[in-house]
Amino acid sequence: MPTIHTNRLVHESSPYLLQHAHNPVDWYPWGEEALSRAQKEDKPILVSIGYAACHWCHVMERESFEDESTAQIMNQYFINIKIDREERPDLDHIYMDAVQSITGSGGWPLNVFLTPETKPFYGGTYFPPERAYNRASWKEILEGIHKAYQEKKHEIISQAENLTEHLQSANSFGFQNKSNQEQNSIVTNEQLNTITQNLLQLGDTVWGGFGKAPKFPQTFSIQFLLRQYHFTKNEAALTQALLSIDKMIAGGIYDQLGGGFSRYSTDNEWLAPHFEKMLYDNALLISVISEAFQITGNPIYSKTIQNCIAFIERELTSEEGGYFSALDADSEGVEGKFYTWSLSEIQELLKDDAIIFCKYYQIENAGNWEHTNILWVRESAESFVRLNGLDLAEFENLIERSKKILFEARSNRVRPSLDDKILLGWNALMNTAYSKAYAALGIDVYKENAKSHMLFLEKSFCQPDGKWFHTYKNGLSKQSAFLDDYAYLIQALIHLQEITGEGSYLLKSQELMEMALAHFKEEKTGFFYFTHDQQNDVIIRKKEIYDGATPSGNSIMASNLLYLSKVFDRREWAQLSQRLSNSLQENTIKYPGSFGIWASLLQLYCFEVMEIAITGRKFEQNLQTVMKKYIPNKIIQSGETNFSNFPLLANRETAIPVAFYICKNFTCLRPFYNIVDFLANV
Repeated sequence: MPTIHTNRLVHESSPYLLQHAHNPVDWYPWGEEALSRAQKEDKPILVSIGYAACHWCHVMERESFEDESTAQIMNQYFINIKIDREERPDLDHIYMDAVQSITGSGGWPLNVFLTPETKPFYGGTYFPPERAYNRASWKEILEGIHKAYQEKKHEIISQAENLTEHLQSANSFGFQNKSNQEQNSIVTNEQLNTITQNLLQLGDTVWGGFGKAPKFPQTFSIQFLLRQYHFTKNEAALTQALLSIDKMIAGGIYDQLGGGFSRYSTDNEWLAPHFEKMLYDNALLISVISEAFQITGNPIYSKTIQNCIAFIERELTSEEGGYFSALDADSEGVEGKFYTWSLSEIQELLKDDAIIFCKYYQIENAGNWEHTNILWVRESAESFVRLNGLDLAEFENLIERSKKILFEARSNRVRPSLDDKILLGWNALMNTAYSKAYAALGIDVYKENAKSHMLFLEKSFCQPDGKWFHTYKNGLSKQSAFLDDYAYLIQALIHLQEITGEGSYLLKSQELMEMALAHFKEEKTGFFYFTHDQQNDVIIRKKEIYDGATPSGNSIMASNLLYLSKVFDRREWAQLSQRLSNSLQENTIKYPGSFGIWASLLQLYCFEVMEIAITGRKFEQNLQTVMKKYIPNKIIQSGETNFSNFPLLANRETAIPVAFYICKNFTCLRPFYNIVDFLANV
């Protein structure tokens, strides 16, 4: 059937915007053309924000944005703008805050109404085509907003001004005057124990994770608990962290056939995920499971890391070497269809092996989820074979060959849509994941992939003047990089230097830090704005501090500042890091689930940073062994670098085979000349 509608989104590169390019709605991308028309015609702006893998975004499109009569109302009364939240997270943050202030909740799709001056006055998330779910219909909302704007415009403008002032006021944290004692407060064991207890109180001690459904991975909380165990031997912290990882790996949130994690679980047991697979989730999970492997040596963690990386390399990797953003939750218009199975399908494919396979993976004739089946594991392989009188080796062989058969059969299905834009920040998180996976597992190709991937990022995202872009697709980069992009990239360079011993990565991270300080930092508070100081198409320069699905740029920057202050002896960077951490210390202690990276930073201040240098002709032969050791509070440099740039390596012996140096709190131990003695002292 030929397409009868085409709007301006047809010229965009975002898969989400392109999905709407043939709606009858006269969509614009965010930009001067749409904003000027709104002012010229004095029409309110409807901004609709979503992303390619968003299930309810697709639902609202089918129900409303593809409907001719609905589109007619939208086109007549509004200037309609579509935004990909992953391309423009700055706009998404602002208008999400507005809708949360109006309604008390938020999510995607996000639909918000603005004055022609782009100030918000009303909004919500999903609206049905007819009254349902205790929500007004979308047409009722449109007609009501139009009528109000025509008859009570002055009230709407006043409401928009007040809401914008509220958003600005909420963004003014950090201005409080603190005493010198508060500014230089010492982090105590007692405070970290309180953080630990606050997290454990939220922990599900049966199914792992934190809180009730919907359950998100909360990798930062898990990371804090793993590190707290390392520092204090708190067994309860380790138990909850590992339980959370184990239950996710066994659950439907983890793709038992192809590897990779979905975004979140809709239930407490991790059975039924929201099936979209995001690059950032998998990068963060690879990183934290790598830490868990360093502590435990659990082979299931090693296998999961390798399977997640294999999934990303198989399904989210571009020909140029970048990583795509996401896979959709839906295929053929049905959520999860690509990943789910009927009992008869499995019986037909696996023949005699089906009985044991289905029992192990909870496959039922009636289905274990919405009349179909999600593969998930209720008990360990060891427990299963013991209860069923099976041989473990034979059982594992059966499972592996069965999974291979199902995976090959699944490959012939209609695949979920791919969001093939490449985002700098998410790619930097994946680069860090490669470094941490290499550190934990010692698989050389992970180190090489991290190095070649960093070259891709520099080639594709960086301008000749050193300024970076946020998004890349089809050979074109656009949108100035945001704070998160710079923060995650600096972090990736730090980790890459650690596993390679190449000091050039640190020099690049220093350059990026100088640029971020010059263009993102707010002088009065020290916090960083989300947007570059030369970006002028937002009504507010927000400062993001919460560690949510991804870490806040401010928390990662504070961590980067501490690290680089040690590397380059920049005391002012250490002071800024502590200033930021101190400003949020009270909130971090009370609400660690929302300040997970900040909480891990407090651990560094309490237990102090261990500065490690490895020099000598055979430093490379020892580096990976050192990296495999779990030392979450380390700064490590090694190799024949330019010593004048790096105080930690200055005046160290290089002619001997290897020397290990440990410094802490401005005091250095005598060097160790064999790795056994060194490891015994870290």
